[in-house]
Amino acid sequence: MIAFLTSRDAIAQDIETLVMPGQVIEGHAEYEAECSSCHKMFDKAGQRQLCLDCHDDVAADLSQKNGFHGKHPDANSEQCFSCHTDHEGRDAIIVILDEDTFDHDLTDFELLGSHEDAACGDCHVSDTLHRETASECESCHLEDKPHQETMGSSCGDCHKPTEWLQARFDHDTTDFQLLGKHNDAACLDCHEDRTFPKPLSTCYDCHAEDDEHNGRSGNECGNCHNPSDWRDSSFDHFLDTDFELLGRHAELSCADCHSDNPFQDEIENTCISCHLEDDEHDGHRGAQCDTCHTSSNEWSEPAFNHDADTGYQLLGGHSKIACNDCHVDPVFEVQLTTSCDSCHLEEDPHELSLGRRCEDCHTEVNWQDPVFFDHDFTGFPLLGKHTEPECDGCHATQAFAEVKAECASCHAEEDPHRGFFPQSCNGCHNPVGWDMWTFDHDTQTAFALNGAHTDVLCADCHRASLQKMTTNSASCGNCHRADDIHDDEFGTDCGRCHTAESFQEVRTLQ
Repeated sequence: MIAFLTSRDAIAQDIETLVMPGQVIEGHAEYEAECSSCHKMFDKAGQRQLCLDCHDDVAADLSQKNGFHGKHPDANSEQCFSCHTDHEGRDAIIVILDEDTFDHDLTDFELLGSHEDAACGDCHVSDTLHRETASECESCHLEDKPHQETMGSSCGDCHKPTEWLQARFDHDTTDFQLLGKHNDAACLDCHEDRTFPKPLSTCYDCHAEDDEHNGRSGNECGNCHNPSDWRDSSFDHFLDTDFELLGRHAELSCADCHSDNPFQDEIENTCISCHLEDDEHDGHRGAQCDTCHTSSNEWSEPAFNHDADTGYQLLGGHSKIACNDCHVDPVFEVQLTTSCDSCHLEEDPHELSLGRRCEDCHTEVNWQDPVFFDHDFTGFPLLGKHTEPECDGCHATQAFAEVKAECASCHAEEDPHRGFFPQSCNGCHNPVGWDMWTFDHDTQTAFALNGAHTDVLCADCHRASLQKMTTNSASCGNCHRADDIHDDEFGTDCGRCHTAESFQEVRTLQ
């Protein structure tokens, strides 16, 4: 029976050979004489398993759902020959790949980012099966690898295919956590050669050139500085030196007080140890500068309380002047008096004519204004027109006492009498106005005005210039000679017969 079947199988094999449609491809040539290697007689569906028995790498992909065959939706159900047709000749290509339509997502290497723009030949070289192309980054990018061997071969741990330079490396996984300003630094700021070796162990390894101490403080920069800000020192000057930095001291740099060897300096904590050259008192006030000055204010703004500490209150203009405006060298050693003339004698425009009590007229608010002077308390009260002029209308200088009280001392040029009348103008005139005079002819002359004489004008009798009013005679004839109808036969004493009321009225002769 076995012999029969073997014989029959042999006959069938011969028949299949006779009906073979053509030569197989070069890779299957060694199996061409044995059709059963690829075909099952009368069992077309069993042919798939024969393919997989030989192509075990494809079988593994199907089983593990890897690669193109493992991911293609039809690969587990379709016969292999539906895509790979053989018996087309030794040079036939039975793997048909259309690069324009091939879906790379059906492989184990999804094309993302810049890989989408790459041509097939950029990654798949000739004479190498596509499935055998390595998927490790360095298989293609070995020449682009700047880190050499320091970061291993798993480029995908840090880089993305969308942009090679967009690394997502978490530096906190290393022994050097990025804090403060370090978090803002670019990789190449510290790793210039791109090899990314083991993190440097000390601040000094990177910041030696930034060390303003020039190594004098050692390499442990973290003792004073923190990565948030190089200038933000955690060094506590008060706790570490017993000298608290307050006010202006807090704004200073270390080098403002410390020499080239700051951490070995033995600096005294007295003000004068640093500010000796700034001492405008030349040592006359000792070394305790903080008695008057504070570190919070400007050096020129002392905390010295002149009102409380000296008994002399600084008011008005005095409150704005500098110490050395009053206190000359040696400062604070000269005992100043509190009288105005002790400082302002050279400025006295009155040349001491008003005495030394400047405060009788002036205040500390302003030397010029206001002036508390009442002219009525002098020997010359200001009345009438005298209240209108400014001070310099009468006082050519500020030596006010030099001006005389006589009217003529100011009004000599205005005197119409040209000296014929006494210089005591107030005998006739008053300060209300020159024309409002109060001359009494009856009492101030030897000729009382009565009768018709009371109605005449001055000029009716005093026909010459006012300058010569005193030259008139009391004789009637002096004025009435032209009216004398007696032609001087009865003399010039008209009053013997006539009265002052009228020439026509004649006295009764006894």
